[in-house]
Amino acid sequence: MELKYELAKIYNQKSSSRGQAAKYIKDAYLIAKDKKDYFLLAKIGFLDGDIYDRNGDEARAQARYKTAKENAIKAGDRPLASQILAQSAKLHGKKGKFKEAYYATREALDLGGGGAGGGSKVTRLVNDNARLENEKRTLTKDKERLTNELRTIKGDKSPIAIGDKTVLTREEAAIQRERLAEIEEKEKQLQSLASRNAESEKRRVRLEKKYAALSKEDLEKEALLTETKLDNERASNFNKVLGLAVGSLCIFAVLLFGRLRANRKSKKELEEKNTLIAAEQKKADDLLLNILPAPIAKELKANGKAKPRKFNDVSVLFTDFKNFSGIAESMSPEDLVNELDHCFKGFDYIISQYPSIEKIKTIGDAYMCASGLNGKLHKADELVRAALDMQTFLEEYKLDRQNRGRAFFEARIGIHSGPVVAGIVGFNKFAYDIWGDTVNLASRMESNGTPGKVNISTSTYNKVRHIFQCEHRGKISAKNLGQVDMYFVEQQMAATA
Repeated sequence: MELKYELAKIYNQKSSSRGQAAKYIKDAYLIAKDKKDYFLLAKIGFLDGDIYDRNGDEARAQARYKTAKENAIKAGDRPLASQILAQSAKLHGKKGKFKEAYYATREALDLGGGGAGGGSKVTRLVNDNARLENEKRTLTKDKERLTNELRTIKGDKSPIAIGDKTVLTREEAAIQRERLAEIEEKEKQLQSLASRNAESEKRRVRLEKKYAALSKEDLEKEALLTETKLDNERASNFNKVLGLAVGSLCIFAVLLFGRLRANRKSKKELEEKNTLIAAEQKKADDLLLNILPAPIAKELKANGKAKPRKFNDVSVLFTDFKNFSGIAESMSPEDLVNELDHCFKGFDYIISQYPSIEKIKTIGDAYMCASGLNGKLHKADELVRAALDMQTFLEEYKLDRQNRGRAFFEARIGIHSGPVVAGIVGFNKFAYDIWGDTVNLASRMESNGTPGKVNISTSTYNKVRHIFQCEHRGKISAKNLGQVDMYFVEQQMAATA
């Protein structure tokens, strides 16, 4: 049975041999089904689903994956069930069925697996964004247990339980039984003292009858002697009762002190774990905010998805380096990445100084940002200032590189204003992007620009012409858009009194 399964795996590696693989799978399946070997049935179903997947038959592949997952759960192999669900999610994603892929991934995570695309940040961020939630529920139960036990120590005799489980541990239950045994022993001793007191009372009655027959003097002597004996006996009994009470109080005090010390220790551990959970949650939130705008990240966390939005008035900026491919060929991979990183970090810092600007993405050597998205005010003049700052930054960078005899980058920058649609795309790795003719024309502004210059469209010019001096370039042919008016931004106008 195992041999046939292994042969099927080998034949499945080559498309020309998948017919032979299917034959061995069928033979192994019949034997495993006869023996009710759910583990092997799960593995066979998983492999059979993979064969249908490779042959492009999605429906049968998903049906095999579903049966394989159920058999894995029957076999008690949750990791295998999670792995099967992950493969099913991957197939859903490949076919554009993102909702089905999402729920398959969630079920895989619940079973303890890594989900589809287990290596991605967001899934780790989602695998992470999940381990962190189970530990928190356990700590809450611990806190409830400690609270109830403290109530018991203070005298609350109500039942103490969490779910179906008794709160006390075996050691604590043993201590409780010992304490009850000690209390029962003390009660027996008190009963014995009560009996002895009753006997003393009987003797006193007999003596009273005897006193009646004695002389007054003898009666007084006997009374004095008897009273002394009774006083001594009472004092002895009182001391014994007092000793028993003090002993019980000491036992209770020791137990209470031990419980309070354990409670303080558990409370401290709970606070430390809660602090750790909060720190990990903050790391996950910061990572998500580094990938997505804050409103989009908030909506994604709350609903598991974010709706696309249309913005009627946005300014979009593109940058691109002149002769990037030629310069890249003259540099080592490490130097190339370092220089790009230096330039893009400079751009990131510049736009961070302008509240209205949102970074969208980098594509190779291109940098893209916009003003007026996600609740931020649209300020075309801030985007133009940022563009001029970028060119100033690159000019200083160019001089430094020239002085050291090193290659340098020069950038074209283009800006256009108009409506866009924005949203999240992708499943394994989220990506926030914008689309529309505005984006296309902003890209044409960049490609038809000049290194060291900021090239803007008519719509952007109309928004900033009272703030910046601009040079009208006339109508210039733009790919797929015909003749388009373009302007070079020269400088900001001097402030008037």
